[in-house]
Amino acid sequence: MDEKDSGPIRLPINGILDLHMFSPKDATSVVKEYIRSCLEKKIYEIRIIHGKGKGVLRETVHTLLARHPDVMEYKLDSGPSSWGATLVVLRKE
Repeated sequence: MDEKDSGPIRLPINGILDLHMFSPKDATSVVKEYIRSCLEKKIYEIRIIHGKGKGVLRETVHTLLARHPDVMEYKLDSGPSSWGATLVVLRKE
């Protein structure tokens, strides 16, 4: 049995979401749920690691972030991972 099919993946809610362990088709729902969980824990700055690749997953994430009502701003990480990760600032309640 494939590890991805063994049930839900439990993630620490610490402001860093690595999408490598998820199927690309699940990225939108994973990011939405992670944002909701971060807001519950009053974490307002998050880092989403989507990888570099061809940029398809990055575009999916950015499209979601652009439309999400709880996202104030987002930008590509300027650190060592550069365009393999996106930094997000969430609205404080």
